[in-house]
Formats: sequence, C-alpha cells, structure tokens
Amino acid sequence: MKFSQEEIRRLTELALIEALIKAKKKYYIPAAVSNRHVHLSAKDTEVLFGKGYELNKIRALSQPNQYACKEQVTLIGSKGSIERVRVLGPVRTETQLELSITDAYKVGIEPVVRISGDLHDTPGGRVVGPAGEVLLNHGVIVARRHIHMSKEQAAWFDVTNGAIINLRRDGERPVVFEDVLVRSGDKYDLEMHIDTDEANAAMIKNGDFVEMIK
Repeated sequence: MKFSQEEIRRLTELALIEALIKAKKKYYIPAAVSNRHVHLSAKDTEVLFGKGYELNKIRALSQPNQYACKEQVTLIGSKGSIERVRVLGPVRTETQLELSITDAYKVGIEPVVRISGDLHDTPGGRVVGPAGEVLLNHGVIVARRHIHMSKEQAAWFDVTNGAIINLRRDGERPVVFEDVLVRSGDKYDLEMHIDTDEANAAMIKNGDFVEMIK
C-alpha cells in the first residue's frame, strides 16, 4: 500500500502520541483550525448549483470521508456579505454554515455557539451560488470547540463520547481551553477543532499540539 506524505506524517504523529500517553508522560492532541465553511443539503446544492449537480472534491480532510470541494458560495447578512465560503462534502440532511464570531459580526448575524448538528433556534441568512440562492431561516452557527477521536483513541485518553475536558496550549500566548467536548466514534480521528478567532488568540496553527489536563 502506498501512502502520501500527509498520510505518513499523520501516522507518525499518532504513533508518537500513543507512545507518550502509554508512558504516562504527555496527553497531546493535534489542533486543526476551521475557517468559515458550509455543509449543504442535497436540495440546497441543486438550488445553488443546478439540478442534478454533484460536488467536486479537491482534497481530503483529516476526518474520515470528509473533503473540501471546489464549490464556493456567498453568505449575505443584514450588514454585509462574505464571498468564497468553501463548501465541504459530502452533502448532509440539513444545511449548516459555520462562522467565527468575527465573521458573524461582520455580516450582521447574531453569533450562536453550538456543536455541529444542533441547529434549533439558530440564525439564518442568504446563501448565493452561481445558479440561485437559498434563504436559510436557521443553520448558521459558531462551532463549539471540540475534539474528535476514534473509540480506540478515546481509550488512550480514558475518556468517552460526550466527556468535557480542559486543554492547555503553551507558547508565547499560553492559554487553557475549558469546556471542550469530546466526540468519539468510528467516524472520527484524533484532532481538536477550533475556529480562527480562538486559534489566532493563542497563536495556534494547524498541527500544533495542545495537551489534555489530567
């Protein structure tokens, strides 16, 4: 089996993390910084890009079976708009648009912090594509900071799905992230997800390690 450079890096990283945990030395988790993006429903995909349209994958993401698409849309709120919002695949049952708090203020949408999929009582906005537009009455969120991990990886850290933990990031701007939700299951792989606001405040880049506080 042939592995890409990114796959080799990822496998090496996970092997190191597992070894450190088993030696009870460090409980590291790699960070991933999420820029604004949108997950589209099949129905909204057709409205925005045309009947029968299928999304075009340009690169795989770190989470299994998730990928970035060539397609981009424009979000319009009461105060302005944001162009070139990246579409992520595959399609979902309901459209969900994820912004930072800075983004939300820019376009005039009230920021509501939610875990992915929890869309009740969330604000909406206009989403415009090359073939049409969708008026969302809900579905725009600021993603709550969280960790993905497989069931095997959760056992490394001695946590279960739904656990709430704290993480520490050392460096020039050290910070402790509290109230971090664990999402564990077969469709996940080890990674902490934060948005660009949180990452910039702590000077965190993709692949930087944060440490679980035991």
